[in-house]
Formats: sequence, C-alpha cells, structure tokens
Amino acid sequence: MKIHWWEFQPDLHESHSQADTPVLCMQGIPRNDVRIPPTLPRRGAGPPQKSKIRGVKQVLVVASGKGGVGKSTVAANIALSLLSTSSSSSRPRIGLLDLDIFGPSVPKLMGLENAGDVELTDASRLIPLQNHGIQTMSIGYLLPPNPANDSPVVWRGMMVMKAVQQLLFDVDWTSGGNDLDVLVIDMPPGTGDVQLSLGQLVVVDGAIIVSTPQDVALIDARKGVGMFRKVDIPIIGLLLNMSHFTCGSCTTQHELFGSAAKFESAALDLGLPILGRIPLVPSVSDGGDAGRPIMVQSSPDGEEVRECMGNIGSTVWHWLARQPASQAGTRG
Repeated sequence: MKIHWWEFQPDLHESHSQADTPVLCMQGIPRNDVRIPPTLPRRGAGPPQKSKIRGVKQVLVVASGKGGVGKSTVAANIALSLLSTSSSSSRPRIGLLDLDIFGPSVPKLMGLENAGDVELTDASRLIPLQNHGIQTMSIGYLLPPNPANDSPVVWRGMMVMKAVQQLLFDVDWTSGGNDLDVLVIDMPPGTGDVQLSLGQLVVVDGAIIVSTPQDVALIDARKGVGMFRKVDIPIIGLLLNMSHFTCGSCTTQHELFGSAAKFESAALDLGLPILGRIPLVPSVSDGGDAGRPIMVQSSPDGEEVRECMGNIGSTVWHWLARQPASQAGTRG
C-alpha cells in the first residue's frame, strides 16, 4: 500500500495565509490542526519514559553544533563503514534515519532522490528505502516531487515534532529482514527541539559530535556536548571534518579552515577522545552529489578518507558492543 498525501491547509487560527505553506504532509500528520498534544511534559509533570525503537538494537546519533560541517556526509559514511566492521560471519543490518526535517540530505547522499513513493505496511508503518546495503528513511522521501528539489518544509514546531515522532516510531525497520543492529540518526544542526525530544523519548546508545576547526564551529560543538550530557546521552567522541587538504603536486598538507590544535584543545577540555581527522577531498563532495558516498567509491584520492572512516566505524562498533543492554520498553 502506497502512502497517501494531502495538501497541508493552515489552521484557521494561524496568522499566515494558505500561500505561505505550499507543502504536503504524510498520512498520520494532521492536515489542518496544529493543536497537537505537546511532546514534552508540562511543568510539574515527570519526565517522559524513554523507549527503544521497535526493530532496532542500538541507536547511534551523529550531530553537530552548527550546519555546514559535513555532518550528513559523515553520518552516511559511518553507516556504510559499520557494514564491514562486524567480527561475525554475517553482515550487520544498518539503518540511516534523517531527522533533519528542514534540510534533509540523505535522499541525495544515498542516491535515492528518485526512488519513488514510500510504501506502507498493512499496519500503516513506513517501509524504508534501501541503497548501498543501508535501510534509510527521511522526510525528503515524503515531500512532493519537484525537479528543482526546492520544496520547503514550512511547519510550525508542533507539526515538526509530530513528524519526528512518526519517523522515530512509525518506520518498519524489520522490513525484509531481522532487527537492525545499529540505526544511525543524522540529526539537524544545533541544540533545539528535535535534539531535546530525541534525548527524552528514545534510548540512545551513543553520540558523535562532528565539527570543523573554526572557532565558531567549536563553540557550537561545545554546546552540543553540553546538551547531550544534560539528557544523559553518552558521547563516544568528537570527529574533526575537513581537517586538512593535501596538495596533489607537492603532497603538503594545508589546514584551510584553521589549525587542528584548537580542536584538540577543545577535546581535551571536554574530556572526549578524537575519533578521527577527516581530510578535505574533492571525491567526497562529488560522490555525495552523485549519490555515491566515498565508502562505496574506489577513487584514489579518497583512500585516506576511506581508511579514516573505516577506523571510525571499527571504533564505534566496538564501543557500542561494550554498552549494557537497555531494559527500556519498546515503542512503535
């Protein structure tokens, strides 16, 4: 059964006009009523009960304090690196969930922009789309077809949170196989409602904070670390992206976005390990634009990145393997 769509009509009590919101919403999200019961508890209420996501053994969050640091590209390549890190004979099942409602990147990065409609199970659960061996889900699959790829999501906060809850709990990750071993969640940048709701609603086994060497990125990365610690999400470590560029002619490394020393100092201050230093390589961005992440390429200039991502995947896999099993109930 394919998913159905309706044109989103703003609530009559909203101050903006219908023309302000030319977007669609998926089945299950109210079409014209933004008065949804709040996700977060009201003052005086106890904290919501954290739940495990049905069909998912462990959850790994990839986050950043600010946009533009390559977080989504890193998330996609970490998911792919986890496919080859298991010590068992069977290949692990890995999923990639795009929770960046306003700027979804997973469809483009994973070569699934034109994959067609998302279908529903008989129980009205979303069936993930798959490519490169990864099960994926994104709000980008649920937007109206647009060759220019410029359809905005113009939703108020409660609509966004309703969509986030559906992406978290209404996806059939077991479709076509067993439970996912790891679900990698690509978070929106910053420390807003989505991050807070995830920390309060879902059992998250570990988080990775992605940054670049610039001061503005490091300042926001520190805020991200503080937020995850407040909601008791364990942080595996920091990852430095675009750390340097190696000249093809003279093989000299150039730190185009600033010295890595500041990043190393920040990691030391925060008491967190550095998981890797990913260089700036043209084939990374070119492959992302073509729907072929660097981990599925064989380009010579990407060898250093593939080696780095492979080491990160191995570190993350073994870190997750040491985590105690959660006793929380399952939702979804």
